[in-house]
Amino acid sequence: MANREKNKKTLLELAKLPENSCCADCGAADPDWASYTLGIFVCLNCSGTHRNLSTISRIKSIRLDFWDDELVQFMKSNGNRAAKNFYEKYVPVFYYQPQPDDCEVLREQWIRAKYERKEFTEEKTERPYTAGVYEGMLWKKGKDNGQFLERKFVLSVHDFTLKYYKEDESKGPKATISVKGLNATFQPEKIGHAHGLQITYSVDDHTRNLFVYHKNGWEIVNWFNAIRAIRHVYLKTAFPTLIPWITRSYLKEGYMEKTGPLQREPFKKRWFILDSLDRKLLYFKTQLDAIELGVVFIGSENHGYSVRECVPKGTRGNKWKCGVIVETPDRQFVFMCEQERDQREWVEALKTVISKPMMPLDLKSAFSSDGGTFWCFLFSVVLQKQTFTNEEET
Repeated sequence: MANREKNKKTLLELAKLPENSCCADCGAADPDWASYTLGIFVCLNCSGTHRNLSTISRIKSIRLDFWDDELVQFMKSNGNRAAKNFYEKYVPVFYYQPQPDDCEVLREQWIRAKYERKEFTEEKTERPYTAGVYEGMLWKKGKDNGQFLERKFVLSVHDFTLKYYKEDESKGPKATISVKGLNATFQPEKIGHAHGLQITYSVDDHTRNLFVYHKNGWEIVNWFNAIRAIRHVYLKTAFPTLIPWITRSYLKEGYMEKTGPLQREPFKKRWFILDSLDRKLLYFKTQLDAIELGVVFIGSENHGYSVRECVPKGTRGNKWKCGVIVETPDRQFVFMCEQERDQREWVEALKTVISKPMMPLDLKSAFSSDGGTFWCFLFSVVLQKQTFTNEEET
């Protein structure tokens, strides 16, 4: 018994060392589990994936399970830092490394890539997602009927595009999408599939969504990293300061009710997405709509933008009572949330964007214009007043 308590104490002390104090795979704080074959400390969520790799990784609780002296010594001789130096030695700069809140497929494929496939232990010249051209079949949601159908997708570094085709490929691509404004984010709950991926891009000053999935987790994560790879090549030349945002998750999503510009129009339930990079609050009729109904540019506090909680009066048609008011130089927007928690989260998320200083590229986003001379000139003239909206209500 004394030896068991001694080993437990040693493991807990090892887990508190700076190099072991976060999960070796997702970075979650205070891991309570360990792989005694890999010599790493991991969180509860990542331990589940390790259990599925029983020929490679064997898991124990550092608090509840029995550890003999030999295993404890192995943990002392290894640890997260040693594992990282070996298994992550050649991770490409664009390759997405999961965070604690990321979805299961990202975490699982990262763990399998490291320990099962050993993708990063050697300096390979080419991996599937770095070949320059990546193509294959994905299940895509139809814009009108909502059904998912298999479509061929082709991602190419040669012209920096993503194309997809309908049944008859001889007719050419159904859509050709520039990677310039392309974003991809995993949305399993929204799409209703564990491997659901949302691809977002701009066309004709509107935001478009594609909702896709692949039945194989490895394949959909390869698609995700192939998009990141080609975006990295593009941004490295065109917009190097944006490389940290090769792809990005949205700051906040969810339903709110919205009224029109006169605030006398009936409230309508809409799905909102807050994109902190582009400083845009997009809204859609439903969460799986292909095209946005409108967009509100969210500027900075120094330029007349603010947000606060409220209880609006004189409104009609709203079923929800937790209000959020966004003030812009030209207009006041009123939104209603279902619960106080939603209200607080939206206010905090919007404050995060408003508190950030505006950059020249932000004005370009506000005008949705590609003309460099045009928006740079307007930057000095109208930055104090400009807000961009493209709304369904009049």
